[in-house]
Amino acid sequence: MNRFREDTDEEEVGPEPVLKPAQKKAIPKEEKLQTPSFLSKFFHDGIITKEAATDALPFLCFLAFLGMIYIGNSHFAVNNIRRIDKLNKEVKELRWEYKSLKADLMFKSKLTEVAKKVDTLGIKELIEPPKKIVVKSNEY
Repeated sequence: MNRFREDTDEEEVGPEPVLKPAQKKAIPKEEKLQTPSFLSKFFHDGIITKEAATDALPFLCFLAFLGMIYIGNSHFAVNNIRRIDKLNKEVKELRWEYKSLKADLMFKSKLTEVAKKVDTLGIKELIEPPKKIVVKSNEY
């Protein structure tokens, strides 16, 4: 399996050393209160000076402004997409309603359906074809 272990001689392993728990040093209360924070260490130990931080402040404000514009733009885009989806659904529903009303109107405008509706009014469907009326005009 392990060629490396087969090629090397076995090492003698001695007893494991016993680890003793470390003794805690008593820290006076005055030193605990004066422990500097990460930011104070960061700025006072010479990594970034106060002058460099104040010089970089306009750039950091510009980056923060760009971040706010980016977030606002993404919210605006999401709202536009939601509004477009809502309008598309409404257009689809109106298109379905138009098609169903158009089909209903086509059915109701058939000659047999119109004859059924006007039969209650006493109007009958013509059995004979209509006659052509010719009027002779007298020219003066």
